[in-house]
Amino acid sequence: MLLSENENQRLKLLYQYQIIDTPPEDIFDELTQLAAEICETPIALISFVDAEREWFKSKVGLTILEVPRKNSFSSYTILQREISIVSDTLQDERFAEHPLAISAPFFRFYAGVPLLTASGFALGSLSVIDFVPRNLELKKQAILQKLARQIIGLLELHRQNQIEEKQTNISFLFQNYPHPMLIYHQQNWQFLEVNKAAITQYGYSREEFLQMRISDICPLKDVPILLEYLAKNQTEFNFSGRWQHLRKNGQLIDVELFTQAIDYAGCKARLVDIKDITEHKQIKRKLQESEARFRAVTETIPVPLVISRVSDGLILYANIEFIQTFRFAPDDFVNCLVSNLYHDPQDFQVLLEALTHQGLLQNYELLLKRTDGTSFWAIASLQYLTFNGEWAILAVLSDITERKNAEVKLQEQNEFLQSIFARIPLMIALINTEGQLQWVNQEWEDVLGWQMKDFHNRDLLSVLYPDPEYRQDVINFIQSAKRSWADFRTQIRDGRMLDTSWTNVSLPNGQIIGIGQDITERKQSELALKAQAEREQLMRTVTQRIRQSLNLQNILNAIVKEVRDLLEVDRVVVYQFASDMSGTVVAESVEPGWTVSLGQKIEDTCFQTGGGVEYYQGRKRAVANIYQVGLSDCHLQLLEQFEVKANLVVPILLEVGGEKSGSLWGLLVAHQCCGFRKWEENQLDLLDGLTVQIAIAIQQSSIFQQAQNELAERQKAEINLRNALAEKEVLLKEIHHRVKNNLQIVSSLLQLQSQTLKDPEIIKVFRDSQNRIDSISLIHKNLYTSPNIGQLDIAEYIENLATSLLISYQIGGGEISLETYIDSVSLNVDQAIACGLVVNELISNALKHAFPQQQSGKIIIALHNIGNSIEMTIQDNGIGLPHDLDWDNTDSLGLSLVYDLVTEQLEGSITVESRQGMIFKIKFPKLNLQH
Repeated sequence: MLLSENENQRLKLLYQYQIIDTPPEDIFDELTQLAAEICETPIALISFVDAEREWFKSKVGLTILEVPRKNSFSSYTILQREISIVSDTLQDERFAEHPLAISAPFFRFYAGVPLLTASGFALGSLSVIDFVPRNLELKKQAILQKLARQIIGLLELHRQNQIEEKQTNISFLFQNYPHPMLIYHQQNWQFLEVNKAAITQYGYSREEFLQMRISDICPLKDVPILLEYLAKNQTEFNFSGRWQHLRKNGQLIDVELFTQAIDYAGCKARLVDIKDITEHKQIKRKLQESEARFRAVTETIPVPLVISRVSDGLILYANIEFIQTFRFAPDDFVNCLVSNLYHDPQDFQVLLEALTHQGLLQNYELLLKRTDGTSFWAIASLQYLTFNGEWAILAVLSDITERKNAEVKLQEQNEFLQSIFARIPLMIALINTEGQLQWVNQEWEDVLGWQMKDFHNRDLLSVLYPDPEYRQDVINFIQSAKRSWADFRTQIRDGRMLDTSWTNVSLPNGQIIGIGQDITERKQSELALKAQAEREQLMRTVTQRIRQSLNLQNILNAIVKEVRDLLEVDRVVVYQFASDMSGTVVAESVEPGWTVSLGQKIEDTCFQTGGGVEYYQGRKRAVANIYQVGLSDCHLQLLEQFEVKANLVVPILLEVGGEKSGSLWGLLVAHQCCGFRKWEENQLDLLDGLTVQIAIAIQQSSIFQQAQNELAERQKAEINLRNALAEKEVLLKEIHHRVKNNLQIVSSLLQLQSQTLKDPEIIKVFRDSQNRIDSISLIHKNLYTSPNIGQLDIAEYIENLATSLLISYQIGGGEISLETYIDSVSLNVDQAIACGLVVNELISNALKHAFPQQQSGKIIIALHNIGNSIEMTIQDNGIGLPHDLDWDNTDSLGLSLVYDLVTEQLEGSITVESRQGMIFKIKFPKLNLQH
């Protein structure tokens, strides 16, 4: 790139005009347009050459604002003082390869006049350009040069306006500057100008200031020092200092002066910027006073505190707690640098950089070193301050070694947990509150095929669960954060769907940990188990139906329906052979829309001509495609008749002599009509197992039919037997009736005979005999009136017997009372007679002997079931029997009869108690009554 010898000065002068990057101006545009019209060129430019570009102030025929300086034509023009003309750029070696000449816009003619200032610097050019080679007449060259001088004139005018505007701005800034400003003559120190702030600060008017000198605002005692100071700095361009000034009202103020040499109104002067530091001085004095208090306070602070100098890190102050914490000896603290306390000196530099950048550090963790070489962790707060007039750093420390050790331990635990997560055979993923993936373990990536980086700009759930409705179910499960497992179908990277199971753990910060596992094998096992369970359930259902029902047709109908639902086939039939090997569909379950075979006449000549011999040996067939297994034409025609494409066929064999041989009953067949189908072995085994149950049902049905026939014969025999039994019962009742009548006759004869007797003892014997006969007669009466001819209700019998005895012995209702507590017990005839005679003897005995002299009394009769025995108690409250009663040698016929009846007839036992009367307890075994 071409440069002039005084390029830096040229650029400096150019920038003083402040013309670069200014908006278009009409005056410049008019001159550019005039140049184009005079020279008759399509392009005219007023441009200025900057350090790296040629910028167009005004332009005609171009739209761009600038071009790089290396491609600039004016870079050549500003090196000359006269007009530069290039008649044909392609013929000029300087421009033959110029990009603006050999490519768009294809400049071929150029004429430029340098814009020269009065000092001889070329700022830019006025140029005209054409697209064809040509010459420029001398007259037009002269006009173009005059126009260039007009442009320079405009630039000078622009510059003058800038200077005047700047001076106006300076004057405005001077007058409105917030600090007092003074201008005084450098030779006689006379004030030449003052601003408003100075008038306000010092109390003098402007006119008064202009009659004064700089020394007039100083205290009298400081004037010699001031004059000497000014003389000393006479040659300095600027200087500063601190002084005391005197206001008009006599008040002294502390000020800080900044003085600079300037030209003012054609003379050398000084501009003084005054800053009132009176308040600052007061603050400083207060600060010095507070420093003393600071030292007293810091010594009582129970935390380490240190102040170090910024410039070199020297410790300026440390409290007792700091000295004790770092275990300083008195001699160690002298000239000690704070950087020596850091475990790693580099940490000190890092801390200084952070403090410089931020200005204040709080809770900054540091590893520090004591003087004895031991280390500890501390948390520090640091800030800048002024201490004894020097910039320093205040550091307040707190020992956090225990906490840091805990953090280290926690970090170790975290690393340990991460190592566990990396090795645990579960997928683990951390999801933030926005549903974005934060972290996954290796198992997650291995199982799903995705990596963590794959989801920086992708939605996790949309990738794993493409279906929106299914994805919403997943989102609902995640948001519920239930600690339970749920199974989902997850799409892995290669597009396959994987069976997975997930649970969620909700963290306090709202994030969720998802824990999952690949359950493909488990799902397959579950499906297999489910299929096995369904098969077993079907077998149980069929078996239960066989047990609950003996109707073969109902069983077969249920089996074909259950099989079709389980295998999801189009049709299931049970086919039964006749003796001539023709066949009939006896049960069918078919999907709607397919041909129904049940009830239709099926003409199948295959089996009648010897086909299907293998079924006799129990062979099963699974046909995936009926056209590929070599079936006979007749068989194919039959299958095509019912739209069969594939089938399962299992023979139903009945056992003969405990073996399946030659007893082919029929076939259990499953049809697939909608298409060909590959069967599973367990499906064929299922049908094979069902044929066993069908065979059982068939045989059971056959047995049931036989049993029904036998039952019908047995029912006929039972009717005959019942008729014979009814005739027998009539006969027995007649016998009991006649026995009862005969006994009544005997009793009546004894009654008549006793009326002819005079001896009371004999009459008594006759009455006792009569009572015994009446008790037996009463039994026969109850038997022939009882619904059950062979059994007697003893309760009714005993109550009737006891009442008859009371009447017989003429006992009134108010003299001897009778109480009975008798269970409903059925006895046979022999037991009833024996019990009746025992009751007769004991009650008769009590009526005759227990209540002498017509005294009143009570007789109690109780009879109860006690296990497999019957216990009968007869009790009275009379005078009782002798204590030395011997059953074997008693003179009483009645008591002897009672003993014999109980021990021999009833095969029981009897005990007697004499306690406020007599108690007879009789116990005998209960007999199994059948008739």
